[in-house]
Amino acid sequence: MKHLFFCYRKLYQLFIFLFCWNIYSLTEHLKAQTPLQYQWVIDLEGIEGEAFLWIPPTCEHLNAIVFSQQNMTEETLFGNRIFLKRMEESGIGILWLAPGLWQQWNVQDGCQEHLNHTLHRLADISGYAELDSVPIVPFGHSAMATFPWNFGAWNKERTLCIISYKGDAPRTNLCGYGRENLEWGRNRNIDGIPGLMIMGEYEWWNLRLTPAHGFRMWYPDSRISFLCDAERGHFDLCDETADYIGLFIQKALKHRAQKANGTEPEGWYAQRWGKEDGLIPIPADRPQPAPCSEYKGDEHIAFWYFDKETAEAAEKRYANSAGKKMQYVSFMQHGKLCSYNPDSHVKLNPQFIPDADGITFHMKAVCVDSTNNRISNKHAKGTPSIRRICGPVETINDTTFRLAFYHTGMSNPRYTHAITMFAEMKGDEDYKTAVRELSIRIPERITNGKEQSISIKDAGKKLLPGSTVRLRAKASSGLPVRYYVKRGAAHIEDGNKLVTDKVPPRTKQPMKITVVAWQYGIEGKWNTANPVEIDFEYSF
Repeated sequence: MKHLFFCYRKLYQLFIFLFCWNIYSLTEHLKAQTPLQYQWVIDLEGIEGEAFLWIPPTCEHLNAIVFSQQNMTEETLFGNRIFLKRMEESGIGILWLAPGLWQQWNVQDGCQEHLNHTLHRLADISGYAELDSVPIVPFGHSAMATFPWNFGAWNKERTLCIISYKGDAPRTNLCGYGRENLEWGRNRNIDGIPGLMIMGEYEWWNLRLTPAHGFRMWYPDSRISFLCDAERGHFDLCDETADYIGLFIQKALKHRAQKANGTEPEGWYAQRWGKEDGLIPIPADRPQPAPCSEYKGDEHIAFWYFDKETAEAAEKRYANSAGKKMQYVSFMQHGKLCSYNPDSHVKLNPQFIPDADGITFHMKAVCVDSTNNRISNKHAKGTPSIRRICGPVETINDTTFRLAFYHTGMSNPRYTHAITMFAEMKGDEDYKTAVRELSIRIPERITNGKEQSISIKDAGKKLLPGSTVRLRAKASSGLPVRYYVKRGAAHIEDGNKLVTDKVPPRTKQPMKITVVAWQYGIEGKWNTANPVEIDFEYSF
């Protein structure tokens, strides 16, 4: 009997452990998909748009900023905690413009003046005066992946490094936005500026990479690195790639300092890699990465890297993937596979089918065969998961999601009314990781029901470090009001509790915190209410 009791107790302890671990894992999974909370948000002057600034909460002095414009996956990167940890370690902030306005970065359009003026205003508002002159890392995804190269060519002294994510080579004839590129002229270049081009294995197109090799031949003093994002597509971002981007930026800071004092190392070469290489094990005669002066391979199909660490980190990604079998993943909605359209940019575009509350909906990730039309049991060990890319959505559990508007607002013309997610089936020793993107359009506003409005309380309250405020807005419909923080060092807990966060140490006092109260409505019953802003003054 004692032995039986002992076994039951051990089983109970194991159950408790697994339960707690699942809760912890879900919590970490949800944190990994949370949009970045920017402390400062200002309207652009003379043009429709907003500028969002994040400074690491421990940052005494800004050493650089990553500058991006709204497209899609830059949001995923900026919410990635691994990437943010590297930015905090190095004193690097983030500036994001929404919507994306300048795909080419043609200074004749006034983009440079707008950026300089915006940085000057943010320097004054934030208390970080160095924003006027701090080095900049232009970053762009897809349709916004051309502008970083052109930005560097027109801002050579101020550009720390350049990152084109799932996009373009410098001076490409295949711009992600589908039009002509900017002409640099005879004397403009990006010599000496580290640049990183990233292309996913599952979006591979050799014609996108070819201009990068040509560019290196025409500009032998350029510093172009390349990462084939092995086992990934065009829209998704994995932790390993987020970490590599963060490492690349950190190396660029060190490289800039070495260049300034005359101790710049020669760098390393490593051979290119692509989709065709991923189908077979890496051959024994593949040239090994090496310092540029010692490289044994063909320099014309190699890329430059800062050092052994960055070159071998790329090679490791390739080695871990090469020769594995393909598997496939998709989405199921209400028991049916979502329709797959091979000709669509985003291959899955199901309808928005909410529950009775008007904002909760359900999706399930499933493994499929190569047709993307049949369920398959030929896949790696484990179960697939779903992650947010961009748009107003939050994860409740592995199959339940809910509309969750955030700092982009409810009327941003770019992606506010589309939810983009991806399904992921992790690989193992036999299979590559599989990914599949999905986009769901939601109505901009519900207009076929009764009118409703939101009344607020608590506006104008003064907050201190550690303050919490129970938000008490009410909708005339009686439906629950939801909230997001548009600007300021604060976040929402338990649905309606505003909690202040740590403030960067040189922040100018007081800081403005703006909370937005919203009620989306229910089709055929209640219209979307006009969102209402609630302002607080935060002193610390």
